Amino acid sequence: MDLGLKGKVALVTGAGSQIGFGKAICLTLAKEGCDVIVNDINLDDAQKTAAEVKALGHKSIAVKADVTKKAEVQAMVKKALAEFGRIDILVNNAGAMAPAEPFSEQDESVWDKELNLNLKGTMLCAQAVLPSMLEHKYGKIVNISSGTVRIIHPMVSAYSIAKSGVETFTKQLAKVVIKEGINVNSVSPGWSLTNFIKGDKEALKARFLPETPIGRGTEPQDIANAVAFLVSDISSDILGHVLSVDGGSTI
Repeated sequence: MDLGLKGKVALVTGAGSQIGFGKAICLTLAKEGCDVIVNDINLDDAQKTAAEVKALGHKSIAVKADVTKKAEVQAMVKKALAEFGRIDILVNNAGAMAPAEPFSEQDESVWDKELNLNLKGTMLCAQAVLPSMLEHKYGKIVNISSGTVRIIHPMVSAYSIAKSGVETFTKQLAKVVIKEGINVNSVSPGWSLTNFIKGDKEALKARFLPETPIGRGTEPQDIANAVAFLVSDISSDILGHVLSVDGGSTI
């Protein structure tokens, strides 16, 4: 099935990790015909992903920007527009999770970092690309959420609280901009053996595998496929939706 993405321009944040969701999203969109702006706070890593996009025959630039800082986000979008003329697709993938600690011992700085990166960063990037999308009466925004929103573990997690905010933001923004030709949705991944979660991978498998009906962790390609569907015009009737891609772990 042709997703109708040929010639579209996509901005993907947090796409520097070479085994992460962001890179897989960039390459999948490129294979479907998109030019890609690759963002990461680590420019060297972003350039590696951009090089692979170019190897697929599409234009790509790497842009270093901290998505929690409005000035840097605005500068990133300005550079992208100068290079490509428009941004058709935004994938808010940048995020981080701190190690779990008892709530009474959690430091305020951890909350600030997780809320800023996972929620504020998503909002700042959407705010920055919207003027161009509104001008063209077209746009697709996908915000990466988390299955932790629906799985309550013993710890109070600023990460899952921030991602809950991402899902609420997704629904609210979707209702505001749909009449302007802009679709906003979210993808909620399950646990994954990427570098996103630090620590013992075998311990991670032992903890989450019994709770996952499919019997494996979520792969970057699983998320990339879902994103490609949601940013395509074949999903134009879907808005404000949170698509769980988690092997059934939140059933």
